[in-house]
Amino acid sequence: MEKLNFRAVQFLTSAPTLAECPEDSGAEVAFAGRSNAGKSSAINALTGNSKLARTSKTPGRTQLINFFRVGDTQRLVDLPGYGYAKVARAMKDEWQRHLAFYLEQRHCLRGLVLLMDIRQPLKEFDIHMLTWAVQSGLPVHILLTKADKLKRGPANNTLFAVEKALKAQGLDNGVTVQTFSSTKKTGLDKLELKLSEWLAVGP
Repeated sequence: MEKLNFRAVQFLTSAPTLAECPEDSGAEVAFAGRSNAGKSSAINALTGNSKLARTSKTPGRTQLINFFRVGDTQRLVDLPGYGYAKVARAMKDEWQRHLAFYLEQRHCLRGLVLLMDIRQPLKEFDIHMLTWAVQSGLPVHILLTKADKLKRGPANNTLFAVEKALKAQGLDNGVTVQTFSSTKKTGLDKLELKLSEWLAVGP
């Protein structure tokens, strides 16, 4: 598998609704996760651009669906973070509605990267997203982020525990898991290979 050049990724557009998303063609991979999972940091580490995806000291700032151009017909998508945002319930419900609509209606979506803090994996939102994806037949790659916060032994133990829990709940079909650190760039090669595999544009 030839890896794509994620260092050349550029911001494309932001969309508050599905109607304002780019044309539904080519191949997309979406990044999702709770607001404190390190989603923007992971995208910035992947692309080698610390300013590409907006990181914030206040989790939950990503309120739009943000698109990044990888190739002529390939895109990465940063979905709104879930959980911590201190906003009105009505606005939060509105985001979630657009998020669900994107996931259900977007035909060019090839896979979902689901980010979880390695110290707090498989929270309610994570299980909800995994259940939906498995039932829909959408492949999922779980990034256990902030792996640098744990020593290698405990980090691997968490990885195995997550894999075991997924199997026990019947959520392991089409789901892969890895440890990841944006700070140390741990697991970056594995992520690049998975994304390149999903974004390969074939017939």
